[in-house]
Amino acid sequence: MSNQDPQLNVPRRVVTGHDANGKSVFLSDGLVPVVRHLPGEGVGFYEIWNTAAMPAPVSATEAVEPTQLDLTVPPSANGTKIRINEFFPGHLDHRNLQSPIHRTESIDYGIVLEGEVVLVLDDSEVTLKAGDVVVQRGTDHAWANRSDKIARMAFILVDGQFTDGLRATLPQDMHVTRKGPDDNGDR
Repeated sequence: MSNQDPQLNVPRRVVTGHDANGKSVFLSDGLVPVVRHLPGEGVGFYEIWNTAAMPAPVSATEAVEPTQLDLTVPPSANGTKIRINEFFPGHLDHRNLQSPIHRTESIDYGIVLEGEVVLVLDDSEVTLKAGDVVVQRGTDHAWANRSDKIARMAFILVDGQFTDGLRATLPQDMHVTRKGPDDNGDR
């Protein structure tokens, strides 16, 4: 879907860098370059930035737009990712969920920017409202916007690794979203 779609609230992204003399400059200022809208699922994704290593290499400029390299839910191995998701009302499935149940080997910081969204775990759920922050630590989870307004969240994802102790307690048929191409984003 185009960045010009009036239903989408595409965020502005400002990226800084350095010129040939080491002076601080703006490299870009405009709408995020990667926008995905899944109208059937009522979700919009806005890829802000990602890194593929830790510590993240900081260069004067970026040779390639990083958001166009990896569209998976979790960041790449040793990487980070920031995106904004919009959950549109009226798209709940028969389980009263808006996303598939999934788990990632990552630490995800979810910040509700506007509206409210329900975070559903295996045996409980919590309603998050604007200003709330959730620290998602590799648990099976799903999202649901059960209100009549758009819910908008910022997600900062940091690659992680399950400890052997935790992995031993997890079900064998985990819904782990792997770090690979062609994924539809944190839902």
